[in-house]
Amino acid sequence: MIYRNPAPTVDIIIELIDRPHRPIILIERHNEPFGWAIPGGFVDYGEPVEVAARREAKEEIGLQIELIEQFLVYSDPSRDPRQHTISIVFLATATGEPIAGDDAKDVGIFEPWCVPGNLCFDHDRILRDYWQYRNYGIRPRLG
Repeated sequence: MIYRNPAPTVDIIIELIDRPHRPIILIERHNEPFGWAIPGGFVDYGEPVEVAARREAKEEIGLQIELIEQFLVYSDPSRDPRQHTISIVFLATATGEPIAGDDAKDVGIFEPWCVPGNLCFDHDRILRDYWQYRNYGIRPRLG
């Protein structure tokens, strides 16, 4: 019997707490699907998701992050056109100047009112949920 399981991933919404309005960091992807994305990636076998989140942040934006909380899990089978993934989304903070690395073509710092429209995966939905939580304290409803 062959088992097909979704791949676990992490996405990290990182607020820069040393800047006014606590902007967030997004990366412009170097690989398909192209566009802007929340920093993150695949969890390695044997790796705790918290370790994966810190590793991916360091690899993609060159900053050490402070994980604040686990936000939500996103698991729609169509969220990633390459394969079925499950993303554990974390909220984190950082200070300093992000630098594009790993599979990031570029890195951007965005205020809530100027996030680019060409977001990859389901990151538009994740960010809508995040802004609702950040601005009003309302967590997204499950289902």
